[in-house]
Amino acid sequence: MRYLVTSPWWLRLFFPSGMIWNMPRKDKVIYLTFDDGPHPAVTPFVLDCLKTFNARATFFCIGKNVIQHPEIYKRILAEGHSTGNHTHTHLHAGKVSNHLWLDDAKEAATYIDSDLFRPPYGRITRSGAAALKREGPPYRIILWDVLSGDFDESISAERCIKNVTDNGKHGSVVVFHDSVKARPRLEPALPEILKYYADRGFRFEAIK
Repeated sequence: MRYLVTSPWWLRLFFPSGMIWNMPRKDKVIYLTFDDGPHPAVTPFVLDCLKTFNARATFFCIGKNVIQHPEIYKRILAEGHSTGNHTHTHLHAGKVSNHLWLDDAKEAATYIDSDLFRPPYGRITRSGAAALKREGPPYRIILWDVLSGDFDESISAERCIKNVTDNGKHGSVVVFHDSVKARPRLEPALPEILKYYADRGFRFEAIK
């Protein structure tokens, strides 16, 4: 599996303008984000870890999962985290029509009250981004500058930790997944990553 752990300047040239890749760099703040939930086992684990470190994060939720697990979605919000739209069924923008993809995002918005949006697989077309901003809340489209790689079944939890600690810095937006696929790497890695940055005086904030 090939992917970039970080998002260099040249990669950003291939994306529509107006994407948010990182937050302001001036303060010692890390923005942890979790895609694909809520999940009945993985998301509570994540929430418990975050609570231990008094950390806030952002959860980009799939609409159908919110329907299936409303109590977990409510817990995310009750504990001070923010949520974002990750479409209703996790459609890949490069494999379906803009019309179908946009309808999927709109359906998710019925259950996810947020102006934050992250496209599944980080894939979004220029026309899709324009339509989303035109017809949505309008959305702020959040990508990332550090990818943990927790979804990659070929790497270890140690590699996942290193991906983040070697690259995360002031204002970084870091991607994890509260999903079954990511769980074998996420569960060992997340507490270590939280401790690493907490020991260095960083705060963990939600994207608001």
